[in-house]
Amino acid sequence: MKLRALLGGVVCTAGFVAAPTQAEQLPRWEIGLGAAGITMPDYRGSDERRNYLLPFPYFAYRLDWLKADRNGVRAKLIDSDRVELNVSLSASPPVRSDRNRARAGMPGLKPLLEVGPSLDINLWRNLNQGMRMDLRLPLRAAATVASRPEAVGWSFSPRLNLDIAKVGVLDARKEGWRLGLVAGPVFADHRQNAYFYSVSPQDAQPNRGAYNARGGYSGMQFLASISRRYGSAWIGAYARRDSLKGAVFEGSPLVKTSSYISAGFAVTWTIGQSSEMIDIEEN
Repeated sequence: MKLRALLGGVVCTAGFVAAPTQAEQLPRWEIGLGAAGITMPDYRGSDERRNYLLPFPYFAYRLDWLKADRNGVRAKLIDSDRVELNVSLSASPPVRSDRNRARAGMPGLKPLLEVGPSLDINLWRNLNQGMRMDLRLPLRAAATVASRPEAVGWSFSPRLNLDIAKVGVLDARKEGWRLGLVAGPVFADHRQNAYFYSVSPQDAQPNRGAYNARGGYSGMQFLASISRRYGSAWIGAYARRDSLKGAVFEGSPLVKTSSYISAGFAVTWTIGQSSEMIDIEEN
């Protein structure tokens, strides 16, 4: 999902917002508070879901070459107005086997954190209408979040991203809604797919046969997000549809549905900011 990180009480709401499409001035730093609500399955392919309400602190800091804010962590390591090298984060919550019928009697799933670079290439933009299309190429390594972290393979999820600023606003000088549309496949190696979908012989049951998940194509994702500022407040929401049809692990007995929707919202309030303003370059 595009709520990219949930760790240590800090939530990065990058998935809720469209990237800047026009030049604007923003404070050098901001601090604030926020809350996010999410409904999502226990894991991709599960037919059981959980609801989460998450308070979090909000902090943004913008340097000339490094920015960390609602749009994520972005480092300008390539001197080009068409190419950016960003940091991509993703996370999944723990799953207790005694609360998931498909995994009953199996070891639980520990919370997972994925981190890696994302090469973002601008394919097209129209600054007058506040629109842009990017090709994003995030490659992330995964590890469990525990006292003794364990590497759990890697994933690659190339995707097309269309951002539209000022939706529903005719006057370009006024603030409007930002709309983001994202679509693309997911690929993961054997270790990551095995972590979620393999069933060892000792965990096999009459209604859950042994299964060895392999690496490769892991489904498609389609996401829509919308966000807007209201003074010191900001709101955003997203909905994502996952399709596991054709995934290399679709035959796992732990896959109970090949299509599902997850959704969420976030609200932040800025309670302090620097008096220094900086120009955010046109993307």
